[in-house]
Amino acid sequence: MDKEKQQEFMLKRQKDIARIDQESKRTHGWYVRVRFQGKTYSKFFSDKKCGGRYSSLLSAIAWRDSTEKKLGKIRTNKHLVTVSNSGTGVVGVRLNDGFNRYEVSWVTTEGKQGKTSVSIRKHGKEGAFIKACAIRQEKERARLGI
Repeated sequence: MDKEKQQEFMLKRQKDIARIDQESKRTHGWYVRVRFQGKTYSKFFSDKKCGGRYSSLLSAIAWRDSTEKKLGKIRTNKHLVTVSNSGTGVVGVRLNDGFNRYEVSWVTTEGKQGKTSVSIRKHGKEGAFIKACAIRQEKERARLGI
């Protein structure tokens, strides 16, 4: 890949990095935001201070990657859900009292929705929950390639 195409590819889209171009305030650069364990770390990389649009993006990417490494956050360009709204406290695992089961959902490596369920009658409430959580972890590891 030649240098021009490589720059074009890099400028397209980077996770947690947004382009800011405000003519009225003469602000041009990249804004990086890293969220981890309820805290947000952010920094702005000005085109002027970094030596241009591409250079400021490279600085922003380097800062994002080093900050994530320092915090112990897994570096991936895939979307990670870290807050559960299911009531069980586990992302992708929810209790369905009507059918007496735990339902597990995940996103496949192809980006499609995956679903299965674990019977409470068959495994007991605690056993079904443990099995459902194990399935969710296995599917998430497969999607992330870890």
